[in-house]
Amino acid sequence: MFTIEPIQPRHEVAFLDAARRSAKLHHPWISPPRTVAGFRQHLRRYEASNQASYVAVADDGPLIGCVHLNEIVHGALESAYLAYFAFEPYQGRGLMSQMLAGVVDLAFDRHGLHRVEANVQPSNHASKALVERLGFRLEGFSPRYLKIGGHWRDHDRYALTVEEWTGRWPR
Repeated sequence: MFTIEPIQPRHEVAFLDAARRSAKLHHPWISPPRTVAGFRQHLRRYEASNQASYVAVADDGPLIGCVHLNEIVHGALESAYLAYFAFEPYQGRGLMSQMLAGVVDLAFDRHGLHRVEANVQPSNHASKALVERLGFRLEGFSPRYLKIGGHWRDHDRYALTVEEWTGRWPR
């Protein structure tokens, strides 16, 4: 199967290989780093206390996907934004459902959050189905919400609170 672990420098070669191999799969939804400099900048970003990045590592070594907890806020909000993507050839196998469930568990347990939000471009049907499968509820529509690939893109806003979470990560 796979393990979920925080992204580390030792993942650089596998991550870059997987990101380059998956460029068509990711376009136009997300642009993970595809260069050494980009990956190292990514690592620096996720060293901050208000960020977390996890990779799913297959038992035989390749990376399956990545999930980020962005802009973690503690205090009255206790929240973060999710970003996630699979690597080829692992998409469409249910593995990202398992990985995202595992990171949601981490968000609520390890990170002590109350709420996680996932913003999905309306035409990204696979991503919408993924969060809906895990129990995220649609909260609204945000026009021109995120700048991706040089363009401001509309997003559907999904959220899940710890009270709603049924803990679907296999233990």
